[in-house]
Amino acid sequence: MPVLSKLRPSDNRIAEISRIYAIHRPLVQRGLTTGFVLYVLLAAYQGVAARPPTKDSKNAPAGGRKPPRVAVDALFYQRLRIILRIVIPSIRSKEALLIVMHSSLLVFRTAISLYVAALDGKIVASLVRGRSFEFLLNIIRWLLVAIPATWTNSWLSYVQNKLAIAYRTRLTREVLKQYLGEESETPDSKVYYKVSNLDDRIKNIDQMITHDIQRFSAHLAAIYANLAKPILDVILYNYQLSQNIGAEGLVLLTVLIQLSAALLRAVTPSFGTYTTQSAALAGSLRHAHSRLAEFAEEVAFFGGEDAEKEIIEKEYMSLVQHEEKVMARRWWYGCAEEGIVKWLWGSFGLVVCAIPIFFNLPGLSNVDLGSRTEGFVTNRRLLLSSSDAMGRVMYSYKDLAELAGYTARVSLLLDTMSDVRNGKFKKNLVASALEEENSKMINGRGKVFEAEDIHFENVPIITPNGDVLLRNLTFNVKPGEHLLIVGPNGSGKSSLFRILGGLWPVYGGTVRKPPASDFILIPQRPYLSLGTLRDQVIYPHSQEQMKARGISDADLLAILAVVGMDSVVGREGGWDVTREWREALSGGDQQKIAWARLFYHKPKYAILDEATSLVPSDMEGKMMEEATALGITLLTVSHRPSLWKYHSTILQLDGQGGYVFTQLNADKRLSLQEEKEGLQTKLLEVPKLKSRLAELRLLAGQ
Repeated sequence: MPVLSKLRPSDNRIAEISRIYAIHRPLVQRGLTTGFVLYVLLAAYQGVAARPPTKDSKNAPAGGRKPPRVAVDALFYQRLRIILRIVIPSIRSKEALLIVMHSSLLVFRTAISLYVAALDGKIVASLVRGRSFEFLLNIIRWLLVAIPATWTNSWLSYVQNKLAIAYRTRLTREVLKQYLGEESETPDSKVYYKVSNLDDRIKNIDQMITHDIQRFSAHLAAIYANLAKPILDVILYNYQLSQNIGAEGLVLLTVLIQLSAALLRAVTPSFGTYTTQSAALAGSLRHAHSRLAEFAEEVAFFGGEDAEKEIIEKEYMSLVQHEEKVMARRWWYGCAEEGIVKWLWGSFGLVVCAIPIFFNLPGLSNVDLGSRTEGFVTNRRLLLSSSDAMGRVMYSYKDLAELAGYTARVSLLLDTMSDVRNGKFKKNLVASALEEENSKMINGRGKVFEAEDIHFENVPIITPNGDVLLRNLTFNVKPGEHLLIVGPNGSGKSSLFRILGGLWPVYGGTVRKPPASDFILIPQRPYLSLGTLRDQVIYPHSQEQMKARGISDADLLAILAVVGMDSVVGREGGWDVTREWREALSGGDQQKIAWARLFYHKPKYAILDEATSLVPSDMEGKMMEEATALGITLLTVSHRPSLWKYHSTILQLDGQGGYVFTQLNADKRLSLQEEKEGLQTKLLEVPKLKSRLAELRLLAGQ
């Protein structure tokens, strides 16, 4: 009795505290629930908030082998904001409307899930109580709720795919606008050429425009549902749980989950970096295959199958080794993830669901077995849904990291094109470019003015990798003065043409020239587009543009007759036949088609780079005379003496940085050439004459 008497005051205090707590419990519950909602939102924000960028988050130097590290940091969100302005231009856009529709469907699906959780408990309770009519009525409710549930799930998938396509369309249009330019801007931008030839940051731009943009759009469309929906579910499911089991159990569950989640975050690999590396390696493998297809004829003649196979296998093995490394890390992470999210969190949930069964909490009453069973099943269903939502919140960081990888790739594409448009290039330079004089010249910029004639004044000719071919080139070509350019390989002939076409920057001096649209280039191996036979002659015009100029198919046939190609229309099956013309036409016929294209467009200037090397000399002369008659000024690179008579000036490069620009007297030059060849022939006979003279002296005994 003395012991009991000692315990009574303590028991009284506990009872008093319990009574007071029971009175104020509704207020405490609201406070705990509100705190939980705020905590979830804060934790979600901290989980996806920008982290300070790592030292290697920035793009690796051009040509660098170490890939940049990609993370969900401030740099990622900065890149994402820029891209989001492109894919969602305004709140009234189609994309914004799709997001609103997607959000509404997500909320509706969560409401259905809450109703199904409660219905689950009622079905099991009616079974335990043995109420058949109630059970059948609940089954009917279950089948009826399946109609909006399945409709909602299908619509969610449909809207998400529509959103991904909308993102991809917006982004692809923006990229192509920068890549291929707009009608309103100057044609000298030519980003599609410069990004591949003047800059080393992107090696496989075709893969970035197709695959990387598609993957980025799909991840961006999915990340909203993978992040917003789980957060909403966690709040709503746990709110309902707090009403059923009390907010105290919810707080305990949250503490346990957060402790285990911290452990899971500690072992999470850098999935964003892995995604970026995988995309880059896949692009390199694709590039190796495309090069083999492009140069298949040369490889076949050289018998280079083994060498090409070794290159492709090397690229493939690099990709496979990387993927195997990622797979191994994903396996370990998957074990930890499932063990914590599914099993550990599941055990926590079972304990929390049992609270109303084993403890009589104020405000909670489960009178009979049916009520207890209904409460347990409902809470269990809510808990499983909440656990799944919490797991998806955890998974969302992995999805966010992968999105960061594709965001880095798309951002690199946009940044590189922007730099190229503004004349900022990152190219690996040759050793001579580091010399003080050359470096100063490479960092300079010349002046370019539009004019009728072509005038170079002290203009250096420098390749994109910094090789100085000519330090101060000066020459002048007026309309009608055909220029012949000769010199050894690597002396700067093609480089000069690329400056005229606006492809290469001018590093110094002054250039006066017509706009790039006044030039047409005919290389030794002309470009033949995908399309009809007519398209090859009028490229890049369409048939509608051709008709707008008042030109008919009969006029095109007359143009083909000039180059001796009028029979090709009947031979190939008409103007509208489509073939792979690079394979259907011989090298000489391809050059003739290119000349026909020149006569169709009638530009002010034509750049001919060994453009008649595969045609007979009589046809060569006929085409040169036709070009002159049409008022086209010719800038010709050729070593054929037969072309000299068609040019009035000559620019001779010696390959050592020197040059001579002068008037061309074709007759005098031909006579000098004949005399030179005669002397060379006689010099070749000198060793034979000396040998015969030695034999005669020996026979004569002298």
